[in-house]
Amino acid sequence: MARAARTPTTPTTIVRLDAEPLDIPLHEPFAIATGRVEAARNVLVRVTLADGTVGLGESAPFPPSGGETQETALAALHGMVPLVECHDAASWRPLSESLLASFEHQTTARAGVEAAVLDALTRSWGIPLFQFFGGVQSQVETDVSIPIVAPARVAELARLHARQGAATLKLKVGSNVDDDADRVLALVEAAPDCDLILDGNQGYTPIEALELLRALKEEDVEPVLFEQPVHRHDLEGLRFVTERAGIPVAADESVQTAADALRIARMGAANVVNIKLMKAGIVEALAIAAVCRAANIDLMIGAMIESRLGIATSAHFIAGLGGFHYIDLDTAMLLADDPFTGGYTQSGMTLTLDPAQPGHGVQLRESAE
Repeated sequence: MARAARTPTTPTTIVRLDAEPLDIPLHEPFAIATGRVEAARNVLVRVTLADGTVGLGESAPFPPSGGETQETALAALHGMVPLVECHDAASWRPLSESLLASFEHQTTARAGVEAAVLDALTRSWGIPLFQFFGGVQSQVETDVSIPIVAPARVAELARLHARQGAATLKLKVGSNVDDDADRVLALVEAAPDCDLILDGNQGYTPIEALELLRALKEEDVEPVLFEQPVHRHDLEGLRFVTERAGIPVAADESVQTAADALRIARMGAANVVNIKLMKAGIVEALAIAAVCRAANIDLMIGAMIESRLGIATSAHFIAGLGGFHYIDLDTAMLLADDPFTGGYTQSGMTLTLDPAQPGHGVQLRESAE
């Protein structure tokens, strides 16, 4: 469909918003308590400014957790065109508010636009995205997640990731207490020097979550964190677990907005909040982080099934803000193909950002264009 010509008012006026499917297969299926995926079915977002600068963003719908799909994200992004085009990227917060007002439930689509707009803006201004966010650090170290698979496969993956330099392993649980306990013990035996995070993905009742912790304690296994053990709407159940777990408990799916984080803080329902840009968007993620810091709640960052593009954006976000105690930005390693270059260099599980590269630094490979 042809678009009417519009006259830009500044060099950073957005003159075009484009979106296209971004399909990337996984090395192997990835199963959690709420579902299973075999490929990333994401969306590539492009924003072009009047000065010719192009910014990239990724929308990564994960139907088992958020309900969005690639198709709904694409539809939302096409619907956002009238709101985005002719808006000055330098006024990125008002743009985010406008998108939220009209597309409240299309979070991953909004996150992709916000990322592309800020990438374009900081490229145009010639500054790295992490310095734009505050420049606290230029390196982050991620854990590595292991999906719900048989104990033997858990052990195999744990050994592999430990050899690759992982200091922390995050095990997906929430299927069955006894089976999950067996899988945890297989991981601990295979990688005894790694810290352990449990991620329930809403799979347990509060009693079941505590039963798993008791079973592990009998084996002298103490995870460093238990993430979202119960259903996201069961905040009383989450508080019940937090008060009795004896280890930090994180809210993930329970926190989509700053208002959710404030509710968690007032209830004392969790010790940690997992911020995902795909759950909240960048502007709301900044607000969530502010609430958590004021309430002395530790910060965590996570991802959906995102490529290097989405992971780089999150890495720049947390490196700019600093203060994240738990970092789970490993999903690009799950993908069988990488259509992007740049954004960060990786050594072991440490991601290093380039202070000389403006924006988030991610580019499409020539073969992928």
